[in-house]
Amino acid sequence: MAGENRREENLNKQNDDDIPKINVTINEPVRRPHRKTLNRFLTLPDFENGKDLDNIFETPSEDTALLSGEPFHNYGHLPAQSSLSESNHSVSGVHRPRPGFNKRHTWAASIKAIAGPVRRYTSRSGAYDDDGLAIVREGGGIRVWYDDYTTIDWIHDYVKERVRVRKLHSIRGARGKFLRLCDSSEGWILVFLIGVVTACIAGTVDSAVEWGSDLKDGYCSSNIFYNQRFCCNVTNVTKGNDSDILNFDYFRTGNDSENCTDWVNWSEAFDVHIMYNNDINLFNYFAYVFVAFCFAASAALLVKYNSLYASPSSKSSSKITTNNNTYRKKEAKLYAAGSGIPEVKTILSGFVIRGFLGIRTLWVKALTLAMVVSAGMTLGKEGPFVHIACCIGNVLSRLFTKYNKNEGKRREILSASAAAGVSVAFAAPIGGVLFSLEEVSYYFPSKTLVRSFFCAIVAAVTLKLINPFGTGKIVMFQVTYNKEWHVFEIISFLILGVVGGFLGAVLCELITLYTKNVRNRTWLKSYPIVEVIIVVIITATVNYVNKYTKMSSTDLVHFLFSECSNNESLDAGLCAYKAEDISRIILLLCAAMVSKFLTCVITFGIRVPAGIFIPSLLIGACAGRILGLIVQWLSYTYPTSPIFTTVCDPSITNDCVNPGVYAMVGAAACLAGVTRMTVSLTVIMFELTGALTYILPIMTAIMISKWVADGIVKHGIYDLLITLNDHPFLDSKAEYITTATTLELCEIDTEVIDINSRNTINDLKTKLKRLSNSGHSDSGFPIVDGSKLVGYIAANELEHAIKHVEDAEALPGSTECQFKKAEHEISIPNGHEHEHEHEHIITDFTAYTDQAPLTVSKTASLEVVLELFKKLGLRYICVVNCGDYVGVIHKKQLLVYLRNLAIKTPQD
Repeated sequence: MAGENRREENLNKQNDDDIPKINVTINEPVRRPHRKTLNRFLTLPDFENGKDLDNIFETPSEDTALLSGEPFHNYGHLPAQSSLSESNHSVSGVHRPRPGFNKRHTWAASIKAIAGPVRRYTSRSGAYDDDGLAIVREGGGIRVWYDDYTTIDWIHDYVKERVRVRKLHSIRGARGKFLRLCDSSEGWILVFLIGVVTACIAGTVDSAVEWGSDLKDGYCSSNIFYNQRFCCNVTNVTKGNDSDILNFDYFRTGNDSENCTDWVNWSEAFDVHIMYNNDINLFNYFAYVFVAFCFAASAALLVKYNSLYASPSSKSSSKITTNNNTYRKKEAKLYAAGSGIPEVKTILSGFVIRGFLGIRTLWVKALTLAMVVSAGMTLGKEGPFVHIACCIGNVLSRLFTKYNKNEGKRREILSASAAAGVSVAFAAPIGGVLFSLEEVSYYFPSKTLVRSFFCAIVAAVTLKLINPFGTGKIVMFQVTYNKEWHVFEIISFLILGVVGGFLGAVLCELITLYTKNVRNRTWLKSYPIVEVIIVVIITATVNYVNKYTKMSSTDLVHFLFSECSNNESLDAGLCAYKAEDISRIILLLCAAMVSKFLTCVITFGIRVPAGIFIPSLLIGACAGRILGLIVQWLSYTYPTSPIFTTVCDPSITNDCVNPGVYAMVGAAACLAGVTRMTVSLTVIMFELTGALTYILPIMTAIMISKWVADGIVKHGIYDLLITLNDHPFLDSKAEYITTATTLELCEIDTEVIDINSRNTINDLKTKLKRLSNSGHSDSGFPIVDGSKLVGYIAANELEHAIKHVEDAEALPGSTECQFKKAEHEISIPNGHEHEHEHEHIITDFTAYTDQAPLTVSKTASLEVVLELFKKLGLRYICVVNCGDYVGVIHKKQLLVYLRNLAIKTPQD
């Protein structure tokens, strides 16, 4: 026995010298831990001639469970309710110690052991703060990984970064300069990699969409992996006509039967010709619908059966209910569905949604996005590109510790990633940066602005080098205008602003109503795959009968934007060279606009990747082209009118009005009405056209569209979806007119931990259980000294501390826990350990305690409290009265109150 005690005394002397200690006085015999248990956090090179046993545990991954055969749990989740009620909490597989061992538990071992259990849990559990001593000295307390659907602590992450930078700058000499250079270059290297990978995935998706969209009509007999455009171009070169290669746009108009022998439609492939009215080949019709069905159904199945599911222990920890409002995690997480922008906005505002930006979501969304766009559904890939780019940024940020273990810094990278997503979607690097700043980002410092710009440039240049379309363009509807607009057209542009705002607002309202009253309240909610199948069959059936809707959405937008080329075979019949042709074109465009509008209402929100950028642009472009054709008809009919003769040459009536410009302005107006984007959208449209001349009409239409849309529906589609999906999002750009006081809003009945009372592990577990049952388990406990507020500990950190002392330290449930120690008691271990017998055990959780919580007086204005939450990104604020604890306000409680406000006005 004496030999064993001497051996343990030597072990305790091996603690690091730069980590403070927690004194745990053990005054009763405690059994000695098994050596495998001790080796989780201590180095035992000479313990009984044993080896380092860390490798007995498998390498952690996103699917690594606690122990073999145990259900998956995170530190951030509360234990199952049954385990909270047990007095002797145990974990299967952890060896109980043998009797005859007395030891002193130090703070060094406590902080050092945080990293130990990480190998037994997922890579997103356990250790979050590396430099535990420095964080404790700052008064913030040690943190564990944030739980799902909880808010991050922006202040803690900022202090953590300052501590890391301070430590880095304390290194002198050449080594310090080199380390600082490497540290400053990590951010640039990371955004460079994000830009390159984003462009590669976007190029792959674009190429797959080109091929899949043409597969509905037929295939290339020379190479089945060629799309129609490339197949026909290769055929022309093979025939020796390389000096007169056919225009790529020609093969999107359906005029390829005589010039492209290698392209075979399905009726020719199966030699089945069933005609209807000598106009529609019914077999090709069936093949078109069938291929679209296969693409969409496969995508829905892939999204459904690769969805993420919430762990059982997280159900209560992610739910908060107040005033009949509920924020909760749903059972099935179809993270690859939708556009992803509302969730990205929520994440960038400081909330954690586990798995939404993971690698599985990345590959599922990229693959299924190509499928559903190829199916010809009324949706776009530009919005999901933002989600894909953020997934790439989240995954690659794990390569660098300062971003991997700092959620605040990680969100700076995600903002740059969002800019790269828009850059590859619209060939608009500057527009991507402004989109990230205006639409999705919550915190956007100047350093992030520059890095976002660099990331967007890298993505655009890389995609340009990849050349996915074979045309040298990044996007298919990129056009260039050579004509200037005329003064009399400003009235038409104002009309387009009003029409675009009206269409955008009505589209937002109908999508919200349909989702709320039909999709979420009928049998469609339980059968998402059936809903996708019904929608794709309806869409494909309607699209085939109209030559404009039959082509892909990006091709149609391209032709709507294009100038007339005096060659009817190359403009898809959208140019009227005679006055009598205008009525026929307008009728087809009206039918296309109505069908796209209605199918967009039932498509956006289904359980597959779906963006709304392209449908909005398409609807607005159809409206703009129709108005442009009407003005063009007026110039044909009344060429001698003073309106036209002053600016147009009567002998060349075709050059007076360019309907493509009207389509461009209408598209911008409609998209502004849907999303309420202003500056970023203007720049995106400018980068698409490359013509500074048309900035004024576009700006005018966008501004008027926003005013009209705000008058009908106050918020854009993304804010409406955030509210509809109950995402806990605090809009930093909005102004709220509050009616309550700080004292009325704060929770005064929250349980507290009094340091003057005896707080045992069992008592704390009981408090955690009550907190979980109340629906506030993602909050925590104020720590008081009598009536004085002295600290705060979050439920996540408290649960982690309890699990550590029970599992790793094997301390009993009667162990007393301290939460406040004097400054001088936080010391460096000196290696002298003391043993006390026949008394109770005391452990210290001060390291996990926020010893400097932000407080406000109970008489403070609620507007001040709201600004503190918005500007500082707080998780909670404690309310005091002359230092005496009164209550606490949590961010989610504040959001519930704000959502119940009857008056909410956007920023002027």
